[in-house]
Amino acid sequence: MHELHSEYHQLKIPVSKEFESVFTHFYYAENNSSHPVTKTLLPSYQTIMLFCFGEKAFMTTQEKTTVEVDRCIVLGPVRQTFDYTLPAGTSILVANFKDDAFYRFFGKAMISSQGIHPDELLQDNCFTELWHQISVLPSLEERINYILNFCKPYLQDQDQTIRLLSNFADNGLNPIKTIAEQTHQSERNIQRKQKEQFGYSSKELARYTRFLKAIMIIEKELKSSKKIEWFSIIDECGYFDQSQLIHDFKHFITISPSQYVKFQKDICRSGSE
Repeated sequence: MHELHSEYHQLKIPVSKEFESVFTHFYYAENNSSHPVTKTLLPSYQTIMLFCFGEKAFMTTQEKTTVEVDRCIVLGPVRQTFDYTLPAGTSILVANFKDDAFYRFFGKAMISSQGIHPDELLQDNCFTELWHQISVLPSLEERINYILNFCKPYLQDQDQTIRLLSNFADNGLNPIKTIAEQTHQSERNIQRKQKEQFGYSSKELARYTRFLKAIMIIEKELKSSKKIEWFSIIDECGYFDQSQLIHDFKHFITISPSQYVKFQKDICRSGSE
């Protein structure tokens, strides 16, 4: 994603190969207008760490709970949409953790849907200090590089079973069953490890992956000015019928597929491609 307008600017920044197993990418948004801008962020099933610069930003959940974001907040895995509002002159920088990377930093995967300051997870003020350090850096590239170097000492080694889950690519096989057989563990143990370190089950991820595939097809067809072929999307993504497609859209983003097409310009996707 890369949008550049006179008032609102947003883009995705890839990470170097050294950090590909830790972050999928960084997401940046900046409001250069004279009034607040509100966008809707799609679910990503990733845990995110958000740094805010300028005035306090605001997040509003589907339950209509509004959370102030002063300097830094973590939340996720992001299972459903939420709105975020950037006041005039405010920007955010979002680190998107990959798979179990957040667990490897903090020793836990589940974060409140309303977010928490990362210092509370470590019982330290190192992330407050990190915000102060990067807030004075002049460029986005310098801020990202500083965050990446800061993270190195905290990262724990990845569990072998989790590595297999992270790299599992055969959509025709059940990852839990296959890896249980490969590692001579019970399926229940594999499920427990995934839930503990990823923050979600393989069943949840499969449903989200199917939904995300539909989103990406829609985005591609919109960019090429094609008419949306809904029944083709249903077939390609493995939905039983149109009602199941609609049900997934309402589950993840509370609107129907046709409403998503209508409001797509106001909806952002900070998660992985």
